[in-house]
Amino acid sequence: MKTIKRILFGLLCSAFIFLAGCYNFSSEQDSDKLQVVATTTMLTDLLREIGGQHVQVTGLMPAGVDPHLYKASARDVIYMQSADVVTYNGLELEGKMGEIFQGLEEQNKTVISLENGLKEEDILAAGESTTSVDPHIWFDVELWQKAAIEVAKGLSAADVENATSYQANLESYLIELEELDQYVTNRVNELPKEDRILVTAHDAFSYFGEGYGFNVLGLQGLNTNAEAGTGDISQLANYIVENDIKAIFIESSVPTRTIESLQAATKAKGFEVEIGGELYSDSLGDQENNTETYIKTVQSNVDTIVDALK
Repeated sequence: MKTIKRILFGLLCSAFIFLAGCYNFSSEQDSDKLQVVATTTMLTDLLREIGGQHVQVTGLMPAGVDPHLYKASARDVIYMQSADVVTYNGLELEGKMGEIFQGLEEQNKTVISLENGLKEEDILAAGESTTSVDPHIWFDVELWQKAAIEVAKGLSAADVENATSYQANLESYLIELEELDQYVTNRVNELPKEDRILVTAHDAFSYFGEGYGFNVLGLQGLNTNAEAGTGDISQLANYIVENDIKAIFIESSVPTRTIESLQAATKAKGFEVEIGGELYSDSLGDQENNTETYIKTVQSNVDTIVDALK
């Protein structure tokens, strides 16, 4: 069965590469640099930080795109097949692309999965599930440091000549991440423990809650494919009223209607809860909002949360 899959994948990629002239991919490449493809915006930023001047990074997903629902296009497959290194989050985040990564690995393509840089105890289960895992590791800065180490290891193995440079970039970035972790901790400490309740559109912030002492409640499930029913909305509205929660939050990559419905449900119970702002969940922000990097996005999120709940 694996042999058949490998053959089919190879034929598929060959077909895409035959059509690659439409995309002029080769003209976009710098032949002097390691060609790296990253799936999410968080990974794209991380690869640029660690790779520095020696890599050219192509990010498949633009800002605001939900990786849970993302399907690889023909152009994406061309990029991955033509790259020196392909990187992805793992932990089922890019669920619709799993067979592509498997096919690339079977063709001996250098593939970096952040999942491989984590220990079993680092990974949270998806809600009450004991079989599914939570992929949103970037919300705990300490885990993102481990992701950075895994990326540096993978780049160094793929490009031994520049391994010293990748290691130096890693060490500098780890210091920046330590400072970010302290920033988040200091801001969270501005809130009394009883006010550290985070209500969001979907269940993406469990690692943030685990790392920084928040009770996190997502209206939708872990995967944005899930729909919140009227019973879910009513139950969470009761919780908000009972706990006098000041603010709830929308997310950049999730439609606002579910949180707006939750706000309306609390109002119907005689309680006014504010929408405290927009959080970046499954994607980084953009230059227009000064949130185009991982560090800026994390700072923006914690500032939005703390300022709204104070």
